[in-house]
Amino acid sequence: MASIADVVKRIEAYYCLDCGKCTGVCPVSRVSRDFSPRTLLLKAIRGDRNDLFADRSIWSCLACGLCDEKCPSGIRYIELTKAIRLEAHHGGVQTSCSHGGAFQSLMRIMTSPQLNQNRLEWLTGDMKVTTHGDVLYFVGCAPYFDAFFSDIGVSTLTAAKSSIRLLNAMGIEPVVLPNERCCGHDLLWSGDLEGFKRLAEHNLQAIEKSGAKKVIFSCPEGYRTFKLDYPEHFGPLKFSVEHISELLASEISKGSLKLQPGKRVVTYQDPCRLGRHLGIYEEPRAALLGIPELELREMPRSKKNAICCGVSAWLNCDSCTKLLQLQRLAEAESTGAELLVTACPKCEIHFRCAMSGQDDGVKVEIKDLTTVIVEALAGVKAQVREEVKGPEETQAPEEVQARKEVRTPEKVKGKAKSKPKKARRKPASKSK
Repeated sequence: MASIADVVKRIEAYYCLDCGKCTGVCPVSRVSRDFSPRTLLLKAIRGDRNDLFADRSIWSCLACGLCDEKCPSGIRYIELTKAIRLEAHHGGVQTSCSHGGAFQSLMRIMTSPQLNQNRLEWLTGDMKVTTHGDVLYFVGCAPYFDAFFSDIGVSTLTAAKSSIRLLNAMGIEPVVLPNERCCGHDLLWSGDLEGFKRLAEHNLQAIEKSGAKKVIFSCPEGYRTFKLDYPEHFGPLKFSVEHISELLASEISKGSLKLQPGKRVVTYQDPCRLGRHLGIYEEPRAALLGIPELELREMPRSKKNAICCGVSAWLNCDSCTKLLQLQRLAEAESTGAELLVTACPKCEIHFRCAMSGQDDGVKVEIKDLTTVIVEALAGVKAQVREEVKGPEETQAPEEVQARKEVRTPEKVKGKAKSKPKKARRKPASKSK
């Protein structure tokens, strides 16, 4: 584990111009005066560990990467954030966790090599999967998310089901591991390096035994963790990794997936890990625009300027993050889109949570990218289309109309005023 002093040198923190752009663009700083990336950077440079670790705001950073994107000196703030948390956790500093630390406890339970999970009951008869093959689909924590957040209509497993059906439509029968573990993203970003390593070791061994040569992800955090963090700690991977949006963009451009017209207006939320961390912006849009008659309207802040869904690694969930989420939802609604498309299970969870319990706030329909593509897939059976419907579509017509009538985003502080951008539909380009 690299020390904070080593990371300060590696990211060239001494080149800080003290311009304040990092704090100026930080989503958390805009809603909380207690947080400033520049302040944490200066404390790290000074080297006073007691002062640094006593600052509870070390757990507030979303690691969204906006500060990295805008820093004129090219300082990698989120790398410093991770180093501070790793050293703080190693030194016994209490981590600030949301939901009573339930998810961190669950992840640490998963580090046990004796653990046997019953996590594949969601698979249905129409899905073709195997236990040994060239392509593996990494499910992630969706089975646990759905159990924990069932009261707010979360269904992240719908994205997993849609992903497998899309792979089947491409002629791929993916491996699905019966005893897969969490990728370790959240333990790593909350400072628990040893817990992260134990999860990673289990997953790497299980994938090697499956014979997989490629691993497909629908979760950006899992993809980021395998692509960047596993090689950093365990060396080069023995298999390739790919986000399903990259595969979809490629197959749709080649005509391998036949999509039916879907006349609807959508907007897209760029996940931080998929976008700023990995540079994948065009592939999800190319997949969406592969649906004939679909119109994509960009939010005023999109792609490299997109705003985070407000919570990272289950560390920060409070009134400030709620405000961030409502502002982003209002921005999505301002485009006039009837659907907010996500490509991250946590974006769906956090946005649905922000809307739950609101009688007169922003109400936006949310679906995962894979589900939107499955709905447009030619030859999909009626029962599958019914299964992938969102909570909004399964309500009675009068309930839906009532929800539309109470949309009053002007009540949300910071509602976007900019005119939304309209994307012209064009053939999906082949992903690299």
